[in-house]
Amino acid sequence: MITSLQNPKVKLVYALQTQARARRKHNKLALEGLRLIHDALARGQMMPELFLYDPEVFTDAAALDDLRGQGAEILAVAPEVLRHISGTEHPQGVIGVFPLPRADLPDQPDTVLILDQIRDPGNLGTILRTAAAAGIGAVLLAPGCVDVHNPKVLRGAMGAHFRVPTVERDWAAISDYCAGCALYLADHPGEVRYDAVDWSGRWALIIGSEAHGASAEAEQLAAARIYIPMAAGAESLNAAVAAGVILFEARRAYWG
Repeated sequence: MITSLQNPKVKLVYALQTQARARRKHNKLALEGLRLIHDALARGQMMPELFLYDPEVFTDAAALDDLRGQGAEILAVAPEVLRHISGTEHPQGVIGVFPLPRADLPDQPDTVLILDQIRDPGNLGTILRTAAAAGIGAVLLAPGCVDVHNPKVLRGAMGAHFRVPTVERDWAAISDYCAGCALYLADHPGEVRYDAVDWSGRWALIIGSEAHGASAEAEQLAAARIYIPMAAGAESLNAAVAAGVILFEARRAYWG
């Protein structure tokens, strides 16, 4: 059993949990808890490299046997070690190390979500989970967004990383990729109500940060600003809430 915080594998997992630059350097991420691990394994191409588990917390022998069958190294760690490397207040008992998922963007998706300066990990995770549920074809993260593989984003997204292609792109690449799409910017105040938009064709939607507003690049790219009507005196909606309202209206109009 590993008891030292200086163990190289423990130090690697801690770095993956806390540093975006470490995730990029090693081309790896850490997934905590069986649900996220199973979502990654179900993707097929994400082969695990390492599992660290606390035998006092993770007592599911059948699940442990299943993880052993994946061919990865499995090491028991002391409770204080898992608490140190866990990204949660109450560790779930097992952390897996995987290569960063490769996102293959579809050539001409019908629906694209563009995220502009979304810096809160919880917001980004919720938006990705919502996008996956709404059947969005691709998610593009413009400059200024939090790292998409931040542990809080991974937990909030609940496996959406493995169901909807999600990539970071600069604005020039975003513009090229969305050529041929009707491009809308969610804004308040806006020009067109979100439920008056024709969502039947190919479209891309930009959601910006409620704290910072839309970037100049987003404003320049958008063909129209759309808005969600609210009661007088109400503040702008949280970005994740606004994304959910608009995306599911678009899907309702599309699916009927």
